[in-house]
Amino acid sequence: MTRFLTAVLAAALLLAPLAAADPLAGKKPNIVFVLTDDQGYGDISAHGNPILKTPNLDRLHAEGVRFTDFHVSPTCSPTRSALLTGRHEFKNGVTHTINERERLTPKATTLAQVLKAAGYTTGIFGKWHLGDEPDHWPSNRGFDEMVIHGAGGIGQSFPGSCGDVPGNSYFDPTFLHNGTFEKTSGYCTDVFFNRATAWIEAVKGKGKPFFCYIPTNAPHAPLNVPAADAARYADKVKQPNVAKFYGMIANIDDNVGRLLVKLKEWNLEKDTLVIFMSDNGGTAGVTTYNAGMRGQKVTPWLGGTRASAFWRWPGTLTPADCDRLTAHIDLFPTLAELAGAKLSDAVVTQVEGRSLVPLLQNPKAEWADRTLFTHVGRWPKGAKVDDHKYTGCSVRTPRWHLVSTGKAKQRWELFDVTTDYGEKTDIATAHPDVVKKLDAEYEGWWASLPPYLVNEDVPLAKANPFKELYEKQLGKPKP
Repeated sequence: MTRFLTAVLAAALLLAPLAAADPLAGKKPNIVFVLTDDQGYGDISAHGNPILKTPNLDRLHAEGVRFTDFHVSPTCSPTRSALLTGRHEFKNGVTHTINERERLTPKATTLAQVLKAAGYTTGIFGKWHLGDEPDHWPSNRGFDEMVIHGAGGIGQSFPGSCGDVPGNSYFDPTFLHNGTFEKTSGYCTDVFFNRATAWIEAVKGKGKPFFCYIPTNAPHAPLNVPAADAARYADKVKQPNVAKFYGMIANIDDNVGRLLVKLKEWNLEKDTLVIFMSDNGGTAGVTTYNAGMRGQKVTPWLGGTRASAFWRWPGTLTPADCDRLTAHIDLFPTLAELAGAKLSDAVVTQVEGRSLVPLLQNPKAEWADRTLFTHVGRWPKGAKVDDHKYTGCSVRTPRWHLVSTGKAKQRWELFDVTTDYGEKTDIATAHPDVVKKLDAEYEGWWASLPPYLVNEDVPLAKANPFKELYEKQLGKPKP
């Protein structure tokens, strides 16, 4: 018995450091992930916006780990694909937001599939924008519950398969719910949060953690907003569109507040990780406040890629700022680790990001240098990809940001973002060695892409599948 106890104690001592290193791994929290559309880093009062008030987003900021140098893609679909796969959007075949180039390759494994395999029940409520054909729907990519609109925005339609229900509106919208179109009542953001909240209430306490993904289409244009919300800022800004834009964000903020109240009411606060992010740089609000950054959506500057990233888990995460260089590709491995997911070799190979778990435990933890690549994409359909190699691209390390806005021939500009986060002074000529090194890394990355660009030569679909299915459901004959 003595020898047995000694052996057990020795084993425990050997395992203790491993357990202490990853106390969050496999804790399986409920996860609520809110992703807003076109809300810039500066469009939050906690980030210094002098006009906009976002008390509930400020609360997430105050009560969570805040990643202050967190970066996404410059546009919608690319960011969404990277978040859900843990790798750069181009390696998912996503190089645009339309023209069949917004479709997430079926060969990729999604975060929802990984979490579902780890025992989670999963739901999406909002903007998918990774393919409108049925085989690309969230319901075929790991989501148990699906309430979405088509295309990149409610009512949008483009040549090919990317399109929403004809004539859809931000008010009383029609959404695709588990394969069937449903007419809803109310403002789109309210509907998404109400559906998400009702779903959480239905699945909570049934023995499974939940992953609730709420990617709002607001505050993306068109700036359709309830009159009462627009009125909040009508006398505070000169531009009517900015007032509407801020009103849309205020509405999101209200909904986040109501969701937090429900989580507390249901005694789920301490078991639930709430994540808030935005999907690209700012838009309508940047002329009012852009947190001192250069650029906005659809640019490779920091103002085009820097995003909010708040992680709130009361009783588990200690509120703090984390200034380490982090990115959208890190969400997948982080949530997989928290869920205790077992990743196949193929998925491990797919993931390019890093788990943020060490930083969630200690925001000042050691974090090895890394290199991130940005490309705006969006070259014309049928164009030679290499002709746009340097059109809106950048290479980022913790200190340096190498940016090109040329085309086939690069014109690199270099910025030391530790002293010049506004990217005002190009110091490329003073640091040719840095330019040469980062340029070589970019060349290597670009050369790795061709096998993944699976959507480039796909012909446009003859019809919009949302429109076809909607009219079939209504019993309308084809013309």
